[in-house]
Amino acid sequence: MKPGIHPPYGPVVFRDKVADFAILTRSTATSEKTVEWEDGNTYPVIDVEISSASHPFYTGTARVLDTAGRVERFERRYGGRA
Repeated sequence: MKPGIHPPYGPVVFRDKVADFAILTRSTATSEKTVEWEDGNTYPVIDVEISSASHPFYTGTARVLDTAGRVERFERRYGGRA
């Protein structure tokens, strides 16, 4: 890599407050807020709104959409027109 043009790459904690889930990883993102991690060190923390712990696709709580009802409603509204 060319020196001097890339942002610093270091440890960061991404925290999902809704699911009470946090992960320590490396990133170029940074934050002014910090958190003390399990190893006793302090790292910058970035709060995210959704993560694999709270996303319906990963948790298996995805909703099933009523597509048949929507199609029928569309047919009632616009199906009779020629």
